[in-house]
Amino acid sequence: MFGPKYITFEFVEDTFPVVNQDGATKIHYSENEHESVKRAIQDLQKDIFKVTSRQPELKNSLPKKEKAIVIGTLGTDDWLEKLISKVDLENLKGKWESFLIQTIKVPQFEEILVIVGSDNRGAIYGIYDLVEKMGVSPWYWWMDVPILSRSEVYVKKGSYFQGEPSVQYRGFFLNDEGPSLMTWVRKNYPDFTHEFYEKIFELTLRLKANYHWPAMWDSTFYEDDEKNIVTANRYGVVIGTSHHEPMNRPHGDWKKHKKGPWDYHTNRDYLYDFWREGIERSKNYETIINLGMRGDGDEAMEGNLTFEEKSQLLEKIVEDQRKIIKETHNDKKLEEVPQLWALYKEVKDYYDAGMTVPDDVTLLWGDDNFGNIRRLPTESEQSRKGGAGIYYHLDYVGGPRNYKWVNTVPIEKIWEQMHKSYAYNATKIWILNVGDLKPMEFQMEFFLRMAWNVDDFSKDSLWDYSVDWANYYFGEEFGLRVAKIIHGYSKQNGRIKPEMLNGVELYSHQHYQEAERILNEFEEIIELAEELMNNLPEEKKDTFFQVAYYPAKASFTVLKLHLLAEKSKLYSEKERSSANVAAREAELLFLEDKMLAFDYNKRTALGKWNHMMDQIHIGYTYWQQPEEQVMPEVTRYDRKDKGEMDVNVVGNLTTNVFTKREMAVDIYNKGKEPIEIKIESQDEWIQPSLITTKVINQVRITFSIDWKKVPNGENVKGTVVIYQLGTPLKEKLRISVYNPSSDKINQMKGFVPVDGVISIEAEHYSRKKDTKYHSWETIPKYGRTMSSMGIFPVKTDKEYSISEAPILEYDVYFPSAGKYTATIFVAPSLDFTPERGLRLGVTIDEEEFQIIDAVQYGKNGSFHESDWEKSVIYNIRELKVTLDSSEAGNHVIKVAMVDPQVIIQKIILDLGGLQPSYLGPPETPQVGKDYSPISFTEIADYNIVPGNVAFAEREIRIFAEKSGLYRFDGLTGEMLIDSIPLLKQKDTDEVIYHLTSGYHKIAYQNWAESRSHSLSIELIDEDRLVIRPSLRSSEEIIVQLGFLNIDQYSHSYKIKYRLLNEKKQLIGEDCIIGVIEKEGKEMLNKCFEDSIQKGEYKLEVEWETDKSSRKQHFYFKINN
Repeated sequence: MFGPKYITFEFVEDTFPVVNQDGATKIHYSENEHESVKRAIQDLQKDIFKVTSRQPELKNSLPKKEKAIVIGTLGTDDWLEKLISKVDLENLKGKWESFLIQTIKVPQFEEILVIVGSDNRGAIYGIYDLVEKMGVSPWYWWMDVPILSRSEVYVKKGSYFQGEPSVQYRGFFLNDEGPSLMTWVRKNYPDFTHEFYEKIFELTLRLKANYHWPAMWDSTFYEDDEKNIVTANRYGVVIGTSHHEPMNRPHGDWKKHKKGPWDYHTNRDYLYDFWREGIERSKNYETIINLGMRGDGDEAMEGNLTFEEKSQLLEKIVEDQRKIIKETHNDKKLEEVPQLWALYKEVKDYYDAGMTVPDDVTLLWGDDNFGNIRRLPTESEQSRKGGAGIYYHLDYVGGPRNYKWVNTVPIEKIWEQMHKSYAYNATKIWILNVGDLKPMEFQMEFFLRMAWNVDDFSKDSLWDYSVDWANYYFGEEFGLRVAKIIHGYSKQNGRIKPEMLNGVELYSHQHYQEAERILNEFEEIIELAEELMNNLPEEKKDTFFQVAYYPAKASFTVLKLHLLAEKSKLYSEKERSSANVAAREAELLFLEDKMLAFDYNKRTALGKWNHMMDQIHIGYTYWQQPEEQVMPEVTRYDRKDKGEMDVNVVGNLTTNVFTKREMAVDIYNKGKEPIEIKIESQDEWIQPSLITTKVINQVRITFSIDWKKVPNGENVKGTVVIYQLGTPLKEKLRISVYNPSSDKINQMKGFVPVDGVISIEAEHYSRKKDTKYHSWETIPKYGRTMSSMGIFPVKTDKEYSISEAPILEYDVYFPSAGKYTATIFVAPSLDFTPERGLRLGVTIDEEEFQIIDAVQYGKNGSFHESDWEKSVIYNIRELKVTLDSSEAGNHVIKVAMVDPQVIIQKIILDLGGLQPSYLGPPETPQVGKDYSPISFTEIADYNIVPGNVAFAEREIRIFAEKSGLYRFDGLTGEMLIDSIPLLKQKDTDEVIYHLTSGYHKIAYQNWAESRSHSLSIELIDEDRLVIRPSLRSSEEIIVQLGFLNIDQYSHSYKIKYRLLNEKKQLIGEDCIIGVIEKEGKEMLNKCFEDSIQKGEYKLEVEWETDKSSRKQHFYFKINN
């Protein structure tokens, strides 16, 4: 996946030493070499030193009779080609950005390692390919990737050739950079100046990209620092401007120099000179000139002209702009000067209406800002001299909602869309909007690697790529798990973007256990992330936090926050006291989100990335972000004094022989007093998980079926009665079981309904009929649920009749005749081929196919905005069709290709029982195949504190609503809290303990000596500071003490802390004082120069404010 592995770190026969015991091999190059190559050679020298602590000598002359590394570009100096005359260079001559790495023996010298490029960037990529394989990541600075020390480095004997890239110009766009990147840059550099862009251009080239659109929100590349463009040239990076900035004039130039309106119809002369200045100042540098004109800023063209007049004006604009280019670049033919026309948003409409564009100009097509390509070249357009390119988004500001925080576009989607782009010959330019750049590292690298060599990637290799990538950065011991975390959080955010969570009917709390399932699924990812964070080598933790832990944990936190806020409203309506806990948990998660951003900004890499996670992402009410994070609304319930039972059915009380799933109810208490419950099954084949129990807040009871005892039948009824003891209250529940005879089951085929629905994952077809040229194939892991089915190859000129087209067939069983609605869930693609749609043919059995289109259109085929908005909000399109089943029994659902770009994810057949949900019902079973039903989440009861706690058994759970000091009254024995002994205060019988907000387990050490009783736990001093310490090691031990003021007032503070090793030896101590503002956050880093040892460490913290004081202990483990 990462090219040939030609580096080894141990000597074997026929290897060339880059560094061995004798030292580092000298690097030779020509004095006539390109400046960009000379600069990259200096990086090679530095990188060899980073890896081996040996620095090679640089020589701008021929090597003498000794081993040597020789680097150069074809055509810059005759001595290079004479020196390596035995090397076959034919594959390099006249090629774009190609390189050869080869070990050769030259008679007059010892062995030579040659890195030769077809052009300057070819040589540069050869250099960076070598150092990447030595262990210097392209992200070594931007992602704090540690470099593993090696004593020796060798190149295996052989020839390693890299041909032309798949895409000619490959790069990224820093966009929407306020507040995060913009603030970070201005805290670390004078502004967006050449010192900053040196880091950007180095990263660009190390990722084998060559093209860049600079940041432009509140900066202007050429005028903020005249060295910016000079620096780009020194590195060898091609500079462009964004889609609405013509003629190498960033929009910031217009803000500074504008005279009159941004309107060529009324202000032609000034704009003509304005543009001429832009081309004049950039003519000696490598750029791609953006033609055309949009409105002032990222807006449509304004003015009173008609559509036709605007189109004619645009043609005149392009004509004049090309005149400027021709006159300025008078040493070149006009068609030799790279130019593009960005067909973005409304500009595409002018082109589709017939506006002409010169043949040598590249057509840059855009996605819809949400990762769905709007248009690809037709057959005739594919032969244009200027070719075509793609502008793609990982970040966007605009409707229906901004998304500019963490990644929300899985690589499976990127691959599916860009694979089609390549197949349709959009290969001139690929430019990626990466927003602030961080934390988009993984997805950005994938996009650029694909642009470099598209053949390295297939639908079946994406997971392998993810694992290989993670192995490179974290080692094989951890790589697989890191890949699971990145894939897992990307899948979740690909279902619904975090900024949109309060804008939709989210995962259902009432149907299909959907909210519980999604949170459990995501929680598994977070548990894996926590495990890795605790066990990774210390030097890898910063990298892991940035690329995996933070985006996963923060995304989970925000999703759970919204789901719990919704749960509080739902439970409050039902008078469930757990509404109050859901509300409080949501508030704590809102705080946790702030803390995670604080950790990224101030803790990671000792604060190197401060402000990079300043982006607001909670509380949107329309497309634009709010001024500050806004806590979602929660609702609380004022509990009655007297206990009172109620029952909530979780989903429904039906099951069947195919799923054999359990059923469940939540028994909850509307009051404060505990209640006694008895569950009685009136049928021996129904087995409750509990017979009697006490309910403080809520208890979940499951019902399983004894399938050996339940009678046969298609609607077997059973009864369970739940009693509240000591009262007349009771709840009668009716359970329904589908348990047909074995003879009937043997007659069934395919998918069977559950609760009036058949749900099918598209890849689970019963049969498929392919053609000689096209087939339905699985795209693993792509989509909102399991995977997707698409047509391959993706490009087709062949028109099929519906009966001849590739077809997917699904066997299903209908228990009765009727008209049923089928919903086909497809990817939210656009109809990117003119004169086609997103159509499928659907039928049942041998009936005639119905042709349905996933895209809705406005009048006269115009764009239907609300249909599109729905598709990008929900990340899905739905095709609905009515199927007429004339009889009960086995049937076949057939889905045929009409338009090859349609990607199918899921099929739902509503037999009358479909309930609202976000993803639709889970897949239903197939006859004769194993099926794993979804298990219910166990809900353990708890007491809410402060308050009285009912103690009826040795261990119970409590939920502390606030963090602070609590007094425990009424103890009858020695108690443990979260396995820690609860001790009495010195010189008093009071038992006081610090509890953090959330769940805790409390237990008596010897329950036999205690008895059922009530325990009072009262809050006596609420926390005002939250302490979040961490321990890290480099050459010394570093204590990072983060603390946050969660109060609405500022406080003076004094914090003393001591660090002890596992032998209880003092490593160091310190005392700090100051004032922290309301809702303020501080991070203090303290270095203790002590020999680092693996093992356990204890941090003792004593802090006091003008209101309170605390003693807290924290435990850490150093892994290496």
